[in-house]
Amino acid sequence: MPPKYAISDEEEEDYYIDDDEDMIDGTQDDDSDDVDMSEEDTYGDDFHVTPQSKRKGYEIDYESLSQSAVKVSMATDVDHICGILGVDAGTAALLLRHLSWNKERLIEKYMDNPTKVLVAAGIAIAEPPTIAPAAPARSSRPTRWTSKLLVAPSSSKSPKLAPTKAKLVTTPFVCPICFDDGPDLSPRALTCDHVFCSACWCAYLASKLNDEAEHAVRCMAEGCALVAPDDFIGTTLLNGEMEDKATWARFQELLVRHFVASNPNLKYCPYPECTNTVSCPSAAGKSSLTTVVPIVSCGARGIPGASQSKEKESGKEHKFCFGCSVESDHRPVVCGVAKMWLKKCRDDSETANWIKSNTKECPKCQSTIEKNGGCNHMTCKKCKHEFCWVCMGPWQEHGTAWYNCNRFDEKDGQQARDAQSLSRASLERYLHYYNRWANHEQSAKLSIELYSKTEKKMEDMQLTSSLTWIEVQFMRTAVEVLGTCRTTLKWTYAMAYYLARGNEKEIFEDNQRDLERAVEDLNELLESPIEPEAIAELRQKVTDKTVYVQKRNEIVLEDTALGFLEGRWKWNVTVDGFDAPERGEFE
Repeated sequence: MPPKYAISDEEEEDYYIDDDEDMIDGTQDDDSDDVDMSEEDTYGDDFHVTPQSKRKGYEIDYESLSQSAVKVSMATDVDHICGILGVDAGTAALLLRHLSWNKERLIEKYMDNPTKVLVAAGIAIAEPPTIAPAAPARSSRPTRWTSKLLVAPSSSKSPKLAPTKAKLVTTPFVCPICFDDGPDLSPRALTCDHVFCSACWCAYLASKLNDEAEHAVRCMAEGCALVAPDDFIGTTLLNGEMEDKATWARFQELLVRHFVASNPNLKYCPYPECTNTVSCPSAAGKSSLTTVVPIVSCGARGIPGASQSKEKESGKEHKFCFGCSVESDHRPVVCGVAKMWLKKCRDDSETANWIKSNTKECPKCQSTIEKNGGCNHMTCKKCKHEFCWVCMGPWQEHGTAWYNCNRFDEKDGQQARDAQSLSRASLERYLHYYNRWANHEQSAKLSIELYSKTEKKMEDMQLTSSLTWIEVQFMRTAVEVLGTCRTTLKWTYAMAYYLARGNEKEIFEDNQRDLERAVEDLNELLESPIEPEAIAELRQKVTDKTVYVQKRNEIVLEDTALGFLEGRWKWNVTVDGFDAPERGEFE
């Protein structure tokens, strides 16, 4: 049975040289090598453990975290604050959320004025300002009113007041929201003593959490800034007949999202219905985005140590950029250039270029004019100015030559023609790169259809040959590699558009050309019809071409990443974090 991955003759020599260099790094001792060889001979090829490969130059260190792992980090921070400030866990959690989980800032502010911090966080109620009573005016003799106050009443004649608790028991509770006074009501209140029934509290919490996505829910009373602690929300939603586990889960998700959004080292997966988080401290700073492209994966196919469903394990991996808002893999181009390219493709700036390429402005009033006839004698409908469409000069200087223009050397006309040519050249250059970028993007979208066709071919291979389902997986691997390489090619055109002219750009475009040629060859092999007598040959060709395409893709990504680290790439526009382009670098 041929190997799953093979290489072509033209790459064979370099391929094995690279492997030898990776295997022998001068750090292994002789004893360990002997043990490894003996074990390999004992178990043979049936039990071969592939050594873990080192991180490539274009990859970045990161860690995928499940929602439960993030909760553990949150609990650790809460325990840290509890030990330092001496508060309970609920108070510590509210304090951390108020200051966006900045522990150092919280400790500093709390030690300076704890009452102010507690009030601002919605944990305590601000005390009303005390007004000193005015001093009584002095009199020569006391009045009759003051003399009565000074007389102590006898105990036998003093009235007996009913206790407060007896009054609350005899008076039925009426909810100030729904005005229900039923005997089965369950009144609930925060420390502010604003009492409402549990049904109104549940509806209020569901609205705040589900509709408004508020993780800090304040008291329902008007003007009250007290925030409901976690245990109050939990007992309200999970106890009684109106149990709402979905809203409680939503509350836990909002707390995790707030913690992740407050931590620059963490980022939530942008894919819908995915609750995983990625930790990438090496890409948290803005300055690092000029040397690396932090493409990460949230672990949608399974995180070690976390419980994952079978659907999640067999699903597609979620890849996105940690450093910007692009929700896809945009290697090899850095975040700043990727955002510039997407903005250029979205806005109407190229519409202005089309207008400049197909219209001209009146030399007198600057009105935009489109030529709709063959005559070069133009008359502006707005200001009635007559000029020549070819040289943009006044028509009076052309004499009576309505069909001919002999003013090509006029200074003003020459400047107008130069501006027109530059605008047309700029538009053609943009369309050159955009059309190829859009072509690979469309081809990547069509890979879903290609994948379904490939699965059908894999089934036909099983029926017409002796290959098993495992042995025909080379087709699926080829389709996945093809989609990854088309994504790389798509963004190489965005990078080439902004690269300044020079030797570095020529080398970059040579690597781009080699990768594009290999991708098209592999795509042609996958779409070719299957002949039963040529399945073995097709399998060998596909596996060889897949390995070659993977290697060409790694060459592009490795060389580009190394260029960012060495500062070799120069741009023809101003990019954040890079040196300003020189005049000679503009295209």
